[in-house]
Amino acid sequence: MTMRRVATAAEARPIWTDRTRRAVVMTMGALHAGHAELIREARRQVGAQGTVVVTVFVNPTQFAAGEDFGRYPRTLDADLAVCEESGADLVWTPTVMEVYGNADGFHPDSVTVDPGPLGSILEGAVRPDHFRGVLTVVAKLLAVTTPDLAFFGEKDYQQLVLITRMVRDLSMPITIVGVPTVREPDGLARSSRNRYLSESERAVAATLPLVLRAAAEAATGGADAAVEAGQAVLVDVPGIELDYLAVTDPNLGPAPETGEGRVLIAARVGATRLIDNMACRLGS
Repeated sequence: MTMRRVATAAEARPIWTDRTRRAVVMTMGALHAGHAELIREARRQVGAQGTVVVTVFVNPTQFAAGEDFGRYPRTLDADLAVCEESGADLVWTPTVMEVYGNADGFHPDSVTVDPGPLGSILEGAVRPDHFRGVLTVVAKLLAVTTPDLAFFGEKDYQQLVLITRMVRDLSMPITIVGVPTVREPDGLARSSRNRYLSESERAVAATLPLVLRAAAEAATGGADAAVEAGQAVLVDVPGIELDYLAVTDPNLGPAPETGEGRVLIAARVGATRLIDNMACRLGS
């Protein structure tokens, strides 16, 4: 069917209450090749007869004071073109009022989703309350779109783990699908924030996947060896302010001595904060 754009849930419900197999891809807009791959994967999994819904909503409650909510890129016309080219059936572009019932996000007495202990480490330690905003808006959008499948990129790995856990712990009848990170030719993870980088900053940012690769290759010697190898890559690279470089198990728990793991990094290049991650194998 021809792709449609709607602004309210009331407009969309007649479309997604038909009980075809339905997938949702949640975005904040400024779509790039990574988002396009999420939409294409959603289409592959629900098939030609299924429905692929994309949400475009810059969520204020996951930004702290002083973060980039005001300057976060808003490129709706280009986003709609990406959605159509990638196979979306419906694009829902709600306002803050539509999602939260007021123009600012949470009410002081709002019921929200507590991310639990995993929401206070890594990104949560640097950005307090970030995941409360993420999980609350995801729960709201899932409640309205009622999908069978919801697709999220592995680049935001902690977000993916927490959303998967929320759906499990709150007994939501939805399958969360993680989609591998899409990368630039030099390895940098595709991100809407990459457009903030100057040419020289962009060259520096390409160091981040090298850090992850070095850490992943050294992980056979254990988590400490992995972190040390990653940090060694950064020694001679000015212009990167490291927030964290960590090795965990796939569920963000302590890294095992042997088995599957994850290397996660967050760093600032100029005024732009970037995150990335990579799977690794710990132990011999």
